[in-house]
Amino acid sequence: MNKRAFWVIMATVSIILCFAFRAAAEEGVTDTVIRIGQWGPQTGPAAPWGAVARGTGVYFQMINDEGGINGRKIEYHMFDDAYNPAKTMAGVKELQEGVGIFGWASGVGTACGLAVKDYLMERKIPWVGPAAGSLHWISPPQKYLFAVYPLYYTEARVLSNYAVTKLAKKRIAIVYQNDDYGINGMQGAEYELAKHGLKLVASVPVEISDTDMKPHVMQLRKAEADVVLLWVTPGHAVRILGTAAAMQYQPQWMSTSTCSDFALMMNISKGLWKGVIVTNFAELPDSPSPLMQKYKKAFDKYAAKGERWGVFFYAGFGFVEPMVEGLKRCGRDLTRERFVKEMEGIKNFKGIFGRIDYSAFEPSDVFCRQGQKEVFVTQCLADGKAKQLTDWMEPQ
Repeated sequence: MNKRAFWVIMATVSIILCFAFRAAAEEGVTDTVIRIGQWGPQTGPAAPWGAVARGTGVYFQMINDEGGINGRKIEYHMFDDAYNPAKTMAGVKELQEGVGIFGWASGVGTACGLAVKDYLMERKIPWVGPAAGSLHWISPPQKYLFAVYPLYYTEARVLSNYAVTKLAKKRIAIVYQNDDYGINGMQGAEYELAKHGLKLVASVPVEISDTDMKPHVMQLRKAEADVVLLWVTPGHAVRILGTAAAMQYQPQWMSTSTCSDFALMMNISKGLWKGVIVTNFAELPDSPSPLMQKYKKAFDKYAAKGERWGVFFYAGFGFVEPMVEGLKRCGRDLTRERFVKEMEGIKNFKGIFGRIDYSAFEPSDVFCRQGQKEVFVTQCLADGKAKQLTDWMEPQ
């Protein structure tokens, strides 16, 4: 074989190997890029929660400017689904099949997440940190789905216990969004109250399309509820408080962490949110912790003009902190299977949320994919700041 023929053969082999490598490369991963997707309601009834997806974008910008993850930058693809499950499904399919996404980060809404869960899991596509505390993420557990948000069920238990043991209340009711989000909250309250020999005095469903809250408040007043749990969107929560104030009905209001952005809630309620007690999944906005200070600097540097630093925005950092940790642990050998293995090794991880732990996938263990299990309780003050009422805790 002459020298020319040798080099022609070697070049051909190199080209074949190159194409073979690319064909075998993980979807959504190149030598320089990791493609991550997310949906979030930038419009529609849950638009206040849309800050989560924008916060994640700032977090990824910060990481990329620090050099990325093991030599790769994050290519972030976010779309507005308007809190509409049909739009969530359409957007996820378009990006997954058109662009090729390695994994999905966060994503607001129980109903929206349920619309795409089976699609992602059947294709073995990782999804980390759904921005909803639904039991559906872990019951049954899914190998490629890692929940971060503490369960709405857990939050309702914590608030119900606080109402009974700390406030000495016995007539507790709930207004709940008539979907899995609200029903999970109602079930948690029922379970906790039963431990104290009590029952909900009223369970009032709210549809997303409802605008007149007078019939709902009338049911609460008729039941003589002195504590009312609100498991609804921020918009519905504000309408309920406004209607109740007009009817001179003033129970102790309590709500899930989905309404824990006190500055926002005070603004849109025109001050009516003062005194409301909520559960929290993350550090408070003015926390002096070094990590929160670092994230606040990133917000100042990268956030769009007019953006506001608040719970929902920096939740977009916290929901995906474990995902970034898992990606880092993979090194350059980034595949979906390797990523899942590294995520399962995360123990006692502490970012700006509570402690996060995962374990090896076990179909009979619902908590192998539930990262955060602890919350704390705060009350809204007149200036929109928070009075912390408890330390981090898990219901017993």
